[in-house]
Amino acid sequence: MSPLTHRLAQPEDLDALRAVMGRAIAQLQHGFLTPAQVAASHQVMGLDTQLIADQTYFLVEDATGTIAGCGGWSFRATLYGGDASIVAREPQRLDPARDAAKIRAMYTDPAFIRRGIGRRVLGLCEEAARDAGFARAEMMATMAGVPLYEACGYRQIEPVLSAPIAGVRVPLVRMEKLLRSA
Repeated sequence: MSPLTHRLAQPEDLDALRAVMGRAIAQLQHGFLTPAQVAASHQVMGLDTQLIADQTYFLVEDATGTIAGCGGWSFRATLYGGDASIVAREPQRLDPARDAAKIRAMYTDPAFIRRGIGRRVLGLCEEAARDAGFARAEMMATMAGVPLYEACGYRQIEPVLSAPIAGVRVPLVRMEKLLRSA
């Protein structure tokens, strides 16, 4: 197994990132969602390219440049959803003294699961959000992600159902974590 490194994602990474996300949604949500909910998830989830423009989106890759996982954080109000999703964008900036940073678009390539990729990306995001002055982080978690996020100190705030997509709603969970004492 080659060593893994991390860096901030760049616009030229978009196609590879979207491929990782597609595989992760298609393969890792089974057992948590119905097949119809997995199919609908492609319209609920995805990459918000504003994260790349803001330089708050990390990727972890092996020595060959294969992306093992990715995820980001945001100082903007949008909680979840990608460029092509049905979720409305909320680009206004957050106030670190009052608001929680948003953990966004966390994905692990199915070929790299159970190697600490998600935990590593989450740690990078939390550290960057703390460095930007945020004391809290929140996210909209997929059902498949909830166990990892709870193991990393997040607590469930509320269950949420996505807007219907062809009559199908995707279950999600809003979660939160203190990054430092307020």
